[in-house]
Amino acid sequence: MTYQPDYTIPDNLMEEIITNGLDAIPEMIRILLNTAMKIERQAYLGAGPYERTANRRDHANGYKPKTVTTRVGNITFDVPQTRHAGFQPQALDKGLRSERALKLALAEMYIQGVSTRKVAAITEQLCGVEVSSTQVSRAAAELDETLHTWRGRPLGRYRYLYLDARYEKVRQDRQVQDAAVLIAVGVNGAGKREVLGVSVALSEAEVHWRTFLQSLTARGLHGVTLIISDAHAGLQQARRAVFGGVPWQRCQFHLQQNAQAYVARKDRQKDVAADIRAIFNAPNRAEAERLLDIIVKKYEPTAAKLAGWLEENIPQGLTVFDFPAEHRRRLRTTNVLERLNKEIRRRTRVASIFPNEASCLRLVSAILMEISEDWETGRVYLSLIP
Repeated sequence: MTYQPDYTIPDNLMEEIITNGLDAIPEMIRILLNTAMKIERQAYLGAGPYERTANRRDHANGYKPKTVTTRVGNITFDVPQTRHAGFQPQALDKGLRSERALKLALAEMYIQGVSTRKVAAITEQLCGVEVSSTQVSRAAAELDETLHTWRGRPLGRYRYLYLDARYEKVRQDRQVQDAAVLIAVGVNGAGKREVLGVSVALSEAEVHWRTFLQSLTARGLHGVTLIISDAHAGLQQARRAVFGGVPWQRCQFHLQQNAQAYVARKDRQKDVAADIRAIFNAPNRAEAERLLDIIVKKYEPTAAKLAGWLEENIPQGLTVFDFPAEHRRRLRTTNVLERLNKEIRRRTRVASIFPNEASCLRLVSAILMEISEDWETGRVYLSLIP
């Protein structure tokens, strides 16, 4: 008898989740990924179930069970097969890629003897058994190949480029250090966001940023009309060296935060923030510059350092006025990267301290690849006119 898995979502599944919490999650994951793989196969075949058509690419050939160890236990998935074995579903790999990267990070910590008893216990729980260095190396090599290909894929024309750095704890030479994770996000010709690249190094110095930006151009990145970022010193030097002729928009959110360091009296902080917002919310650049001039003169008599800082730095946040009004809300800050960093932080905090740079790059790449693929099938971020 041919094995036919059940794709019916149980009526009481949501009730089980509410009642039993995580105990019901594996079943939900199994059903969702099974359904996604089944839809993938149907698209690959070019025909629906029992449909007769000359355009059919192949024929369905049942299912093959595959058991995978995840953070919520062992789950047996039903992998769709085709008669000529030319079909490989991507849904399962995409769903478990960052899962494998996290498990590898923890396993490496355990094997290198730098983990706590808690990490060792978590690793054994995640992997099902105590893992060996050979098993970790083999799994890492397999995953690294996929992630390396993604990080090195050819790029094209991207009108807007967002850049930012975050930090992760990495162990090196028996010391825990902060590693800079550099991330680039672009808006492509279809108006959708895309993670263009990621790099990890124990420095956010100019040489790291320059090498990272040069790698993007070497992969074909061109057509950038605006770069949006914070004012990291190393980033600014590298940006001018690699994208010297491209306008720069300094993140308005970070500018408002930076200004508070020059407000000596706490009772003035809200007023200063409101004055800066008024500049950024002006209808055009001329009005923004007029308001800036008024505000600088307002603070010169009593807060000369603040006035000088505003006069020098606020214009760096006004470049956005030179771009279409309908794009400005998306271009005025690096919020797209702040949300990205928040998701990375949520997913990496389990590892806490990475055993090496490669382990950090592996997990962050897996997370970013997953998010970028979601963006590709999601809604348009900006409506671009060619």
